[in-house]
Amino acid sequence: MNDEFLLSPDPDDPRLSTAVEGIDQTGAKVMTSVVAERALTLFLNSQEIVTMMTIGDHPEMLAVGYLLNQNMLHSDDKITAIEHDDDLAVVVVRTERATNYEAKLKKKVRTSGCAQGTVFGDLMESLEDISLPDSTVIKTSWLYSLTKKINTAPSLYLKAGAIHGCVLCQEDRPLIYVEDVGRHNAVDKIAGYMFLNKMSAADKIFYTTGRLTSEMVIKTVKMGIPVLVSRSGFTAWGVELARSANLTLIGRARGHRFVVLAGEKRIVFDADPAGFGEEDARHQRKGGQRNMAAAPAGEES
Repeated sequence: MNDEFLLSPDPDDPRLSTAVEGIDQTGAKVMTSVVAERALTLFLNSQEIVTMMTIGDHPEMLAVGYLLNQNMLHSDDKITAIEHDDDLAVVVVRTERATNYEAKLKKKVRTSGCAQGTVFGDLMESLEDISLPDSTVIKTSWLYSLTKKINTAPSLYLKAGAIHGCVLCQEDRPLIYVEDVGRHNAVDKIAGYMFLNKMSAADKIFYTTGRLTSEMVIKTVKMGIPVLVSRSGFTAWGVELARSANLTLIGRARGHRFVVLAGEKRIVFDADPAGFGEEDARHQRKGGQRNMAAAPAGEES
């Protein structure tokens, strides 16, 4: 684990990737690492909720975070047990409060997130009751520092690609760095970590490698985090929701460049962009360190 982080990816975990033989554009044999993907079925008490496709690490965090971000687990709920059976690919979250979400499970909105991302229809309505703190700031020096630390940290992406990363940060320090095949899974893992460790949100910054979609904005606001940063771009609805929710939305954060489309009042310009160079090509998140041709340039999905 990187000493800079409380929790960070372990690219050497043999469960998370596998070596596969193929050929390259010249017909020569190559070995490349590919990300593992497996099903995990989540139960809340005795009710089956969803089957998720995930890389399989941190199932407890993923389960709790998913339930929180779907409004099935409340901030004051008491979890009595979390049971994970790796052989059965099942995780069960048990709560002191009796739960029954049969009706709610029938009302879903498909989101733009990959790998079966969904939010329930009434989740967007709950944003009106959330107030993000105006006193929180993000200094541009922090942003430049975070971008470099995150992009150069050992990760499954740099080993195998085809994965999303999310990082919970405080000032210029990245705290919790998790990855998964779907960015919504990575978000949920962080939400679960924060809940299980009673971590405050008001002074945090959320960093993602994926697009700034409505789903990303909703989940960040739901967690109470006032700043959302991405190295990728925006969707129009994501921007609209961020402005409505008073969320600072920073995209295309690469090297010394970034664009702010919502919540710009929190930005403190304390660093000269000229003092920070372009992103090192070795750590640009396009193809990773693989024995394959780099993927075409463009924003990550």
